Amino acid sequence: MIFSTLEHILTHISFSVVSIVIIIHFISFLVDEFVGLSDSSDKGMITTFFCITGVLVTRWIYSGHLPVSNLYESLIFLSWGFSIIHIIPYFKKHKNYLSSIIAPSTFFTQGFTTSGLLTNMHQSEILIPALQSQWLMMHVSMMILSYAALLCGSLLAVALLVIRFRKVIRFFNKRNSLLINLFPFDQIQYTTQKSNKKSNFLKNNSFVPSRNYYKFQLIQQLDHWGYRMISIGFIFLTIGILSGAVWANEAWGSYWNWDPKETWAVITWTIFASYFHIRKNFESFNSAIVASIGFLIIWICYFGVNLLGIGLHSYGSLPLPSN
Repeated sequence: MIFSTLEHILTHISFSVVSIVIIIHFISFLVDEFVGLSDSSDKGMITTFFCITGVLVTRWIYSGHLPVSNLYESLIFLSWGFSIIHIIPYFKKHKNYLSSIIAPSTFFTQGFTTSGLLTNMHQSEILIPALQSQWLMMHVSMMILSYAALLCGSLLAVALLVIRFRKVIRFFNKRNSLLINLFPFDQIQYTTQKSNKKSNFLKNNSFVPSRNYYKFQLIQQLDHWGYRMISIGFIFLTIGILSGAVWANEAWGSYWNWDPKETWAVITWTIFASYFHIRKNFESFNSAIVASIGFLIIWICYFGVNLLGIGLHSYGSLPLPSN
C-alpha cells in the first residue's frame, strides 16, 4: 500500500512538473524578458527525471522485476528515456536543442500514463511465463530507449522540414527582446555540406545577410542533432531486435515468427537504415523526409500494434473497457 501510494504521488508530481515546463516554454516563446525561465525549465525536467526514476524504482522493488511488462509501465519507461536524453546535454554544459522537443513528448506520455485509460494496468502482476526471463531487461529496455531516441531525432527532422518549407520565419533577439525581422526562405539555399569552409564562407561574405546565416546554422544544428539521436536510437534498436530474437528462440523455439510486433520492428529498422544511406549519398533534406516517415512508423510499431491485441506480444495491448 505504501509503495502504491508513493508511486501514485511521484507519477502525478512528474506530470505536474512537466506541465509547468510546457507553460514555461510557451511563455519564453512569447516573452523574451524572462531570461531565467530557460534554466527553470531545465531544472523542471531534472525534477521530472528523478520523479520518474522514483516511480520505476518503487515499482521494481514491490514487483520484483524491471517495470516494463505492460503498456502502462513501458510508457513510464519511455518518459524516463525522454527525460534522461534531456539532462545529458544539460550536465555536459552543451546548448540543449532538444528541450523544446523532449518536454512536450514527456508531457504527452506522462499525460496518457496518468489518464484513466490504463487504470487496469496500475496494479503490478506476476509475470506471465513468456516474460520470466533474464532477457526481459535487455530486450525491452533497449527497444523502449531506442523509441525515445528515434522519436526525438525524428521530431528534429520534422522541425527541419517545417523550417525548410515555411516561407518566413521569426527570429527573436534574446538580448534586447526585439523582433529582428521576417525574411523569405528563398534567399538561402539549404545545403548539406558539413565542412567549416561552407559555414565560414557564409559568415564572411557580406552579401549574405546575417539573419540568413543564423537560419542556415539552425538548419545545420537540427540536422546534426537529429542524426546523433537517430544514430543512438538505431544502435539500441538493433541490439533490441537481436536480443529479442535470441529470447524468442528460448521461449517459443524460433528466432523469428513474423509476429505483428516483430514485423513492424523490422520495418522501423529498415526505414532508419535507409535514412543513413540517403543521408550519406544525397541531401540531408531528403533523409529528413525519411526520418519524418519513421516517426509515424515508430508509433505504429510501439503503440498501434498494441491496439490490435493479437500476436505473441499481446500482453502489451491496450485494455478495452468492459461493458
